[in-house]
Amino acid sequence: MCSLEKRGNLYILTLTGDDQHRLNPTLLDAISAALHHVRSETIASASSSALITTSHGKFFSNGYDLDWAMKDPNRPKIMSLKLRSVIKDLISLPMPTIAAVNGHASASGFILALSHDYVFMRKDRGFMYMSELDIGMKVPVWFARVLRCKIASPAVWRDVVLRAAKMTAEMAAGKGVIEAACESAERTVEMAVEVGEELVKRRWKGHVYADNRLTLFGDVLSVMEFDETVEEVDVSHLSKNVARL
Repeated sequence: MCSLEKRGNLYILTLTGDDQHRLNPTLLDAISAALHHVRSETIASASSSALITTSHGKFFSNGYDLDWAMKDPNRPKIMSLKLRSVIKDLISLPMPTIAAVNGHASASGFILALSHDYVFMRKDRGFMYMSELDIGMKVPVWFARVLRCKIASPAVWRDVVLRAAKMTAEMAAGKGVIEAACESAERTVEMAVEVGEELVKRRWKGHVYADNRLTLFGDVLSVMEFDETVEEVDVSHLSKNVARL
């Protein structure tokens, strides 16, 4: 489901395989375990580090695993809890974080990417997309807070949420959603590595970095304890809408 490689002072977390990297409990637990390992090792060594998250295949992540979720009314709650736990781990991680998006990042996959400090994306394939409007789902309040923390323009919030706009890397860079559009998947990771190495050289104290990030994400954290979209919500109606995407 995912692999973790240490390259000098950089940790590279890769969502493995050629599937859509749908965020089900198995993948979310694997990501969570990797983040906990990174945190523990960094705290123990007191070293300056950075995390890069990327993926194999044509998807960074196509969002929640709705096929899995629709089989039991409790499953959406489980997925939401586990995703929120992963995002909290990223927000509190004592190091800079960089997403190297090498393909489609949709819905909660988009939120996962944006929850990193820096986002780079390949421009020859993929788009960023909040698909909730197209499949008949409400965007959770906490998703909206992440968007507002990471995207400066209200017009872009509108287009992302209320037009379900699909942004290529070049469009996302132009709107200030990502740092840069890169020539290829390989170059996307290379640029993330270059930035990671530059940040590590600053030798910031990890706990101070994490505290400052927690301050920036305070508005997100204040609403993450509850996800109104999965409380007593019937997801059975989604199957037809999901199938046509």
